[in-house]
Amino acid sequence: MPGPLESVPNFSEGRDRATIDALAAALASHARLLDIHSDEDHNRSVFTLVGSGEDLVESLLAGITCARERIDLRRHEGAHPRIGAADVVPLVPLAPEDAGRAGKAALQLAQRVAEELELPVFLYGDLGRGRGPAFFRSGGTEELQRRIDDGEVAPDFGPARLSESAGGVMVGTRRPLIAFNVNLDGSLEAAREVAAVVRETGGGFPGVRALGLDLPSAGLVQVSMNVEDWEAAALHEIVARVEREAVARGAEVVGSEL
Repeated sequence: MPGPLESVPNFSEGRDRATIDALAAALASHARLLDIHSDEDHNRSVFTLVGSGEDLVESLLAGITCARERIDLRRHEGAHPRIGAADVVPLVPLAPEDAGRAGKAALQLAQRVAEELELPVFLYGDLGRGRGPAFFRSGGTEELQRRIDDGEVAPDFGPARLSESAGGVMVGTRRPLIAFNVNLDGSLEAAREVAAVVRETGGGFPGVRALGLDLPSAGLVQVSMNVEDWEAAALHEIVARVEREAVARGAEVVGSEL
């Protein structure tokens, strides 16, 4: 019997408890909901659920439907970049031999989101020719719509127009990753400079994506990272590098979040 698949959908709401609870109920409708992580400063919630490919498609469709109804990007404020109310929806094979099942489920979900919810869907990761979420988020929804209009980017499913309230949805498959944040007492400029140094595209650690973000409720800033290849980049080495770079910019590491 095949093992379960995992999904870790990210929704653009981290403050309104009623909406977070409604999303949780929708996502638990067919699959098993394991965890909810909400961040007020990011204004974002990340859910972890497992199930068969069929069950995940049904639960994720229910969650995206809920997000479309309850989250309005026109009134959204938060530190984390996004293109949609249901921003990014990865299907994760927990074993290499499950990659095909994860890809099939992701494509089924993408097609149903486009057809039933009339939202544009962009494939990313293994299904999207290696393009990551940053490729679509750069410049926000207005810039993404301009790129669509100019023929630079096209949705893989659905209309060529972002929903004014719900935006679009990124769907893909990827290996398990580690979301790892390091909080600093210092300036936002320092956090952004440190993020630029440690991310792979800046010559830092392989498989590391990083952003410098403001955390106004905590009075801190953050180097927010996705460690996409945990075998190639050890967390203790990343922390040590972040600390050295932060100190060089007059900032101090005060905590971390896994």
